[in-house]
Amino acid sequence: MSDTLAAPRPLAPALEPAVPPRPERLLSLDVFRGLTVAAMLLVNNPGSWSAVYAPLEHAEWHGWTPTDLIFPFFLFIVGVSMAYSLLPRRERGDAPGPLFAKAAKRSAILVGLGLLLAAFPYYTLDVAHLRFPGVLQRIGLAFLLASAVVLFTQPRAQATIAAALLLGYWAAMKLVPVPGFGAGNLTKDGSLAAFVDRTVLGTNHLWASAKTWDPEGLLSTLPAVATVLLGVFAGRWMRSPRPAPERLVGLFLAGNAAVVAGWAWNGVFPINKNLWTSSYVLFTAGLALHALAVCYWLVDVRGRRRWALPFAWFGMNAIFAFFFSGVMARLLNLVKVGGKPMKQVIFESAFDSWLPAHDASLLFALCFVALWTAIVWAMHRRGWYWKV
Repeated sequence: MSDTLAAPRPLAPALEPAVPPRPERLLSLDVFRGLTVAAMLLVNNPGSWSAVYAPLEHAEWHGWTPTDLIFPFFLFIVGVSMAYSLLPRRERGDAPGPLFAKAAKRSAILVGLGLLLAAFPYYTLDVAHLRFPGVLQRIGLAFLLASAVVLFTQPRAQATIAAALLLGYWAAMKLVPVPGFGAGNLTKDGSLAAFVDRTVLGTNHLWASAKTWDPEGLLSTLPAVATVLLGVFAGRWMRSPRPAPERLVGLFLAGNAAVVAGWAWNGVFPINKNLWTSSYVLFTAGLALHALAVCYWLVDVRGRRRWALPFAWFGMNAIFAFFFSGVMARLLNLVKVGGKPMKQVIFESAFDSWLPAHDASLLFALCFVALWTAIVWAMHRRGWYWKV
């Protein structure tokens, strides 16, 4: 197995005009992204939802578990990647308008993929009952809004906007009254975010398990944009000419400050993934800075790459792995074998028949990740990279 990775080639020939060479690819960023995607697949695909270890479940409401770090880590990585893609082009003099148009196209594709996944395989479903928010939809919208900020403003203004998003969201959630619930209500049904989703989208377009609120709703996407912008700041720091030890120390110190600030804010605005609270943004960004620093130190500074290769394969095909693993998971539940879903048959016969329920459920999820590791490895061997 080689411990080097070639620069990815898209699955289809590029149709855009050539651009100046991009900066050297940061392998640790691919590894960090791949770790995050692999973790997404792990927590999304247990053998049985009734037998899941607590760290692999989301917090019920306020608070956090390791699973609640996955999505903000991915959005943070989106921001770091923007620092290595959009910023160099602006620095070389590319006009912001055409760059934003490309970002808008990419955002539209991500939102479209999210809607396709939400509808799959029931494409005859009445659109009036299709869930509009979702993970890919939030990634697309947050990327679009953050791109506008990065392309059309200077770093100081970007910091001001990020702060305004966090402070403004806090003020709105605490001060704006919701009919029937009052101001400052942070319950599932009574929050301002839930009220906005019900009012704008309607209950038929929200998360099916809730109907009255959505974990990827409209208003809570605004602080998610701040998560992306914090990633941009980290990426800008990583691209600086400072020596590697100084960059590492800076990442850790900034991470410490963000974690402490988020934890302190938790006292008045609880850490909550479903509401994407401002304290949650700072706390998770701080931990993301620590994780990025560790990956950078191990992979790019120390050159310890062999262990990281499977995660790099995931990182280079992140959207492909997330989207099509979701398709596969749905097919496993839809295809019937002897009147039972194929997933249930596989789980009961190959895992639950000889292991305790929680261990069987975890092993099923690990095998699902292993299968997808083989898929992204095969794609890497052939130079296939699904670019959005």
